[in-house]
Amino acid sequence: MSDHHIDLNADLGESFGQWTMGDDAAMLDIVSSANVACAFHAGDPLVMLRTLEQAFSRQVTVGAHVAYRDLAGFGRRYIDYAPDELRADVLYQLAALDGMARTVGGEISYVKPHGALYNTAFGDEGQARAVAEAVASFDSGLVMLGLPGSQLLVQAERAGLGTAVEAFADRAYNSDGTLASRREPGSVLTDPAEVSRRMVRLVTGGALTDRTGGEVRIDAASICTHGDSPGAVEMARAVRAELESAGVTIGAFAGRSGTR
Repeated sequence: MSDHHIDLNADLGESFGQWTMGDDAAMLDIVSSANVACAFHAGDPLVMLRTLEQAFSRQVTVGAHVAYRDLAGFGRRYIDYAPDELRADVLYQLAALDGMARTVGGEISYVKPHGALYNTAFGDEGQARAVAEAVASFDSGLVMLGLPGSQLLVQAERAGLGTAVEAFADRAYNSDGTLASRREPGSVLTDPAEVSRRMVRLVTGGALTDRTGGEVRIDAASICTHGDSPGAVEMARAVRAELESAGVTIGAFAGRSGTR
């Protein structure tokens, strides 16, 4: 019997008005944590509320998927924010999502930046600090989820926040442990069997094969299974099944319960 355990998270609540992104209901039956969009890169108030209701009804832990204010670019375009402006924008998103969560009997438990903000905060100390300070001032009990070695996690720890390391199921890695750019061929993995094997190796052995054939060590607390990629539900279901078959326990990494 394995003593390994891992969280599975997905980016959800990214539909907007009449435009539907992904199958949130199906993903919420698979994951243990949901990164819910806060209407800056995707989502709208009704989508946020429905996603929260569905998540809490399934005892899925919720995190705020904060982003640049960039609906047209889905939050994947870099913005050169002044620190005070970025801090305020992050606070606004946290307040909106947590306020809605409380109306349906829940609360947010962690924060995971989205897209270009997530990538920028990996190495940009200023933006990472602005995000961390916003989260700490809103609720110092929240946990920051990010890539190993990132400024985001460094600044979160300095701000007194708990931190957790994330790995990505369907993304290729560079030899330095960073994610391969989506612009590069083969950066997004699409074979559920291959991805599932990689994730079992990650959880039980702490390593992944990078794009050069070398080894990247990652001590992950959570695995992201993207909710908007082609075949996302099948991919996430295969990953969970393979992990459980290997004796891995699936459960939320954040310390708070899914409902209050």
